Order: sequence, then C-alpha cells, then structure tokens
Amino acid sequence: MLTEQFLVYAAQSVAGRVRAHNEDAVLCQPRLGLWAVADGMGGHQCGEVASALALEQLQQAIETGSDLEQAIHAANRAILAAVQEEGGRRMGSTLVAVRIAEADFEVAWVGDSRAYRISLDGIERLTRDHSWVQAMIDAGEMSAEQARQHPRRNIVTQCLGQDVQALEVGRVQGSLAPGELLLLCSDGLSGELEDEQILALCAAAATLDELVERLVGLANQQGGRDNISCIVLGRSLADTTATDARPRNFISRWLQSRKH
Repeated sequence: MLTEQFLVYAAQSVAGRVRAHNEDAVLCQPRLGLWAVADGMGGHQCGEVASALALEQLQQAIETGSDLEQAIHAANRAILAAVQEEGGRRMGSTLVAVRIAEADFEVAWVGDSRAYRISLDGIERLTRDHSWVQAMIDAGEMSAEQARQHPRRNIVTQCLGQDVQALEVGRVQGSLAPGELLLLCSDGLSGELEDEQILALCAAAATLDELVERLVGLANQQGGRDNISCIVLGRSLADTTATDARPRNFISRWLQSRKH
C-alpha cells in the first residue's frame, strides 16, 4: 500500500444553509488507504447515528481484514441492529468509500453519495446513483437536467439500514495517476454544483484545503439546501520525500500541468 506521505487529502462537512443539524459524516484513514462519506437519513439523532455508525463499522471491518464490499455489508447490519434496539425507529445512510493500494483504487457505494475522478482530461463520475431519478434517466423517461430539478430527486432506491438480502453495493475499480484527484461527496454538494463548476474550482484553488473550502462555499452559495460533505484526495507527485507531498506542492504541480 502507498505510504502515507504519497497520499494527500482534505475534507470538510457542514450543515448547509437550511438544515439545523449535520447528519453527514466523513472518514479519512490514510493508514488504511480508506476514505468515505456517509449521508445519514432519519432526522436529527437518527441520521447522525446512522452515518457515524456506518463509518465506524466500515473502518472496523477493514481493520479486521474485510474487503470494501464486505465492510459495507457489515455497516448495513450494524445499522439494522441499531434500528431494532431503538424499537424500529427509522434510520439509514448512503455511503461512498474508496480504498487505494499502490496505484489502484476501488470505489464502492450505496445510494446517491458520489465519487468523481478529476484529471487533465476533465471530470468523470465513477458512481451511478441508486435513486428514483437515475432509474427514470436509465429508462429514457427523464433527462439529467430534468432530474436535477425534480421534486423526487432525493429519493434513493438503496441505502444502508435496509433488508440484508436486498442491499446492492455498487463497485468500480481504476488506477489513479500522480496528479489526479478523487472527489467523494454527499448529494448536498453534487446536487448544487455542475461538473464544469467543480472543474473551475479545481483550476482556481491553490491547495486541497482551499479546494474543499471553495466547493463547500459555492454549494452553500447556490442554495445549501442539504448537508454538504466532501473529501478530495490524490497521489502526490513526490518521488521520495514526505515534504514534497504537502498539499500545496501537490495541487500547485497539478494546476501547473493543466496549463500545458
């Protein structure tokens, strides 16, 4: 697995401008090569519990040798157990997670939290939403632009906290080159920002910390109707020294390479 100095990242999670509480949660564990975003559902306390429990169980399962899909199923079982302990009180969570080993990554997800890859070629969405509007798009009954404005756009067809047998985990694998970025986010970010806006913010940011600040800031500016969470991560261009892997060095070289 890549040593920690060759992995650089920044993360942020906020309530947004409308919701009183933040039911999202983020996980950053470079020693495990593991990052994740969870978007809790069920209202204050239930949603917060579900997202936090999902990430806690995800990490524990990875630490004990589970692969990413197995770990997500473990998180689902943990939420189901919590529902029973709470007397059937509804709670759930979407989840998107990535594991990076050497130059390779695996992304797994449930629900409409997303992962993108950003490179010199542009922005690529790696995940496919488990949502009602995505099903309508796939059936040819709705355009992507119509889906962004549809009143049922927040209805998910898969989430953690549902029947074990019915849970479907999306998975995709790929390679991450030095200078490329992965973006994990809840729908509070992707629902407010177009792909081209995300790319423009990448071009304007000097550091990864600044990039997540700009992403969250613009999502808030354009409505902030939901909790907003994102993680930006990538491989450093550094070859040997940990100091070369600082976020400023990484993002500066990445931005410089985009100009050629």
